[in-house]
Amino acid sequence: MTDKRHDEVTAPPPQPLLVYDGDCHFCRHWIARWQARTEDRVAYRPFQEVADRYPEIPREVFQKAVQFITPGGEVYGGAEAVFRTLAYDPNRRWLLWLYEKIPGVASLTEWFYDVVADHRGAFSFWTKFLWGNQSERPSYFLSRDIFLRLLGAIYFIAFISLWTQILGLVGSNGILPVGKFLESVGREAGLERYWELPTLCWLDSSDRFLQLLCGGGAILSLLLLFNIVPVFVLFFLWVFYLSLTVACREFLSFQWDLLLLETGFLAIFLAPLHIFPKSSRHSPPSPLVLWFFRLLLFKLIFSSGAVKLASHDPTWRNLTALNYHYETQPLPTWIGWVAHQLPVDFQKVSCVGMFFIELGAPILIFAPRNLRYFGIVAIIFLQGLIAATGNYCFFNLLTVALCVLLLEDTFWPKRWRESLRSEKPLLGRLRRWPRWVIGPIAAVILVITTVEMSGLFRRWVRWPRPVAVLYQIFLPLRSVNSYGLFAVMTTSRLEIIVEGSNDGITWLPYEFKYKPGDPKRRPKFVAPHQPRLDWQMWFAALGDVEENPWFLNFCVKLLHGSPDVLRLLSKNPFPDTPPRYIRAVLFGYHFTDFATRHEEGSWWRRRKLGPYSPILSLKTRKKSVDDFSPSIVD
Repeated sequence: MTDKRHDEVTAPPPQPLLVYDGDCHFCRHWIARWQARTEDRVAYRPFQEVADRYPEIPREVFQKAVQFITPGGEVYGGAEAVFRTLAYDPNRRWLLWLYEKIPGVASLTEWFYDVVADHRGAFSFWTKFLWGNQSERPSYFLSRDIFLRLLGAIYFIAFISLWTQILGLVGSNGILPVGKFLESVGREAGLERYWELPTLCWLDSSDRFLQLLCGGGAILSLLLLFNIVPVFVLFFLWVFYLSLTVACREFLSFQWDLLLLETGFLAIFLAPLHIFPKSSRHSPPSPLVLWFFRLLLFKLIFSSGAVKLASHDPTWRNLTALNYHYETQPLPTWIGWVAHQLPVDFQKVSCVGMFFIELGAPILIFAPRNLRYFGIVAIIFLQGLIAATGNYCFFNLLTVALCVLLLEDTFWPKRWRESLRSEKPLLGRLRRWPRWVIGPIAAVILVITTVEMSGLFRRWVRWPRPVAVLYQIFLPLRSVNSYGLFAVMTTSRLEIIVEGSNDGITWLPYEFKYKPGDPKRRPKFVAPHQPRLDWQMWFAALGDVEENPWFLNFCVKLLHGSPDVLRLLSKNPFPDTPPRYIRAVLFGYHFTDFATRHEEGSWWRRRKLGPYSPILSLKTRKKSVDDFSPSIVD
């Protein structure tokens, strides 16, 4: 094994010195990385230049292993020399502690160092393969800057999209008025309601305030897009979106809404603590926060694959799920229609590829640079296919934004990096989140993530009571979540067609903006906008009317002729006065094929299955229209 220590040198260097083999490419690569970490706290010299200064160390020892020489004249070689060098990096001091304190670590690492030293050529090849030729210390200044701007754009999309629908969904004349909901909760709950339902709408639930939250969020998003006061902006963006998520209940309960909240919460601690940062070079992102972003992306993608297997759904097990997916997903695109026509064998191969990406690519998130980039390409490729065949709001864009944080600054164009280096250094102390803030938050997130991931394979774990209590306390903030889309594949498409009538004989359909209705209407691209009512109608069709009480409220608003609700629709067959009766009919929908599409111009074929809800009308109690209530017509 490599000698760890030699006699003291008589002419020690003025500062810690690591001596290495300057003719070894493998050595030069890692020395460059270590030098970037220790900066000027350690000097680095090839033994070809300085060996004569230290005659006490034989030349063959210099050739065999790196040597660390202290200002006191002590000499350490091999793995210990590496760990003593890295101890001058504040984030790597724990390596030397492990070497000195944990039994067996010293022997194991010295043995591994000898193996590497004896096979430098092979390890040099694998170093190039895994990390490439770039040897500088990874930095994420540009990647953070780009990510935060993307996040600002996504927040802007989310707030603007919701702003166009908010009054029809939860306004005073909407489907689920938030004011009435909070008033009802307030009568039954005490002060705990403010934590259980964390929303600014407790202060004001008027239509004007709901619009203020959406409009204010859009303005704050623009500030983030231009990198102005990022921490302050990110905090209030998170508060505003959390408030709207609570207020909108079913209409803002999708996984991408939770993903945006979790991403936005973590981003608060990623952003630089400056007012007008240019590229944020003067406040490097916390490595711990970057690690938690990687954990979030891993959790998101890996969970999507794992839940499919854990559900024991036969369509995923026999690789036939994609035979149904394109047709039965909530809002398919016309490309989804084309994808549905592909051969069965192709669909099975595609299913295998999807599992390969969702279960394999997330592991590469924690791998060296080149493998990590391969995982990023695979994830982005999958997100592109999902976006092309279905409308999933800002989900795909947000997932791609998370991938950006895996890219080192060396990935970006050279002129961007040169602009970063040309910035003047910041005078004074760097302002960043202190460890006593990030540490406890990281611990809480890690505990809750562990609890969430433990349920991925449907295994019950009896957690200690403090863990269970912590989980329940943090749950209302919706900022550490579990994910996994389409655990069980829907194999048939059911659509609710809502119709109105004045005589109970002639029925006219209401047309939604984006969900399937008219068989000849081509499936549209609508993402990143999300028509919340259209999406909720897809979920309603999976159950019955008793499981979706909001649907009756929707019908009542149609009987009332609520302008806010009618604006959520594409076609109102009763433009002058509301109909006397409303009914909902269930249809089975299937994609047509190329021949039918060419002959009839239809994208869908449908078959009437029966009533979804009984015929409804209004029964007058008082003269005020607000006091109307529905009654069932036999």
